[in-house]
Amino acid sequence: MPELPEVETVVRDLNKNILGQKIEDVWSDHKKTVKKPENFKEFKKKLKGKKIKKIWRRGKNIIFDLSEGLNLLIHQKLTGHLLVGKWQLKKGKWQAKTPGPLLKDPMNRFLHLMFWLDDGRMLALSDLRKFAKVELLDRKNLEKELSFLGPEPLKKNFTFKKFKEILKKKKGKIKKVLLDQKIIAGIGNIYSDEILWQAKINPFKDASKLSNFEFTAIYKAMKKILKKAIKCGGESFSDFRRPSGEKGNFDPFRMVYRRKGEDCRRCEKKIERVKIGGRSAHFCPFCQKTNKKTSSILL
Repeated sequence: MPELPEVETVVRDLNKNILGQKIEDVWSDHKKTVKKPENFKEFKKKLKGKKIKKIWRRGKNIIFDLSEGLNLLIHQKLTGHLLVGKWQLKKGKWQAKTPGPLLKDPMNRFLHLMFWLDDGRMLALSDLRKFAKVELLDRKNLEKELSFLGPEPLKKNFTFKKFKEILKKKKGKIKKVLLDQKIIAGIGNIYSDEILWQAKINPFKDASKLSNFEFTAIYKAMKKILKKAIKCGGESFSDFRRPSGEKGNFDPFRMVYRRKGEDCRRCEKKIERVKIGGRSAHFCPFCQKTNKKTSSILL
């Protein structure tokens, strides 16, 4: 699932490419993607002619502020990603008009929702598993939709003091705590594993029992890794692609996630994979022992 760095990458790319455009038409072959309003015809009618005034992120959600006080919320979920380009129907299937990743990369061919823009381009949602969520909301309902989310980890006002105050009150394995969107917004399986590896913290350790040294290590690793991943355009070892159809470039910096059985890049012991609360956790059992001191951040 695209996490904070991937969603932030999409938002920044879209702001450079389609801000100010008007939505002229909408198509879908999987109308269940649109959750609100439930009637797709109503969704289409309300969207037509609306101008994209602002594009921003909250947690893993992409929000389009539109004219007339409407907001389009898109959560890409497990395999969804937004693309910008031009397509044509050939034998019942959408095909990109120009060469490059939009045409050649198979991850960009699962187009199930399309918005026509007034400059002739389209904004498309490619979603292999069809889990993505799209909602058209007024401001009040948008705020309600996002109200459960915790603070943004890269905001300047999310200080170490606030971070520590939040986490020290939470009981449970630190891996699960970092994944809880009500506690901190935007972190998922990939970056929770990477953060804990950088900080040399065992994913099984109880968050309420972390030392001040360990809180500091996690906080610094979180800031460094998320910023680095955004700079690299996100992680694309699986389905995620940028709006251009291109892959992100964080993969060389992925130290543990999906590296089970490989050598740890710090101590050369084998990376292990375990289940914590139904989610996978990748870690080095030697480097990430409890009470181990953290090394300098590698990124």
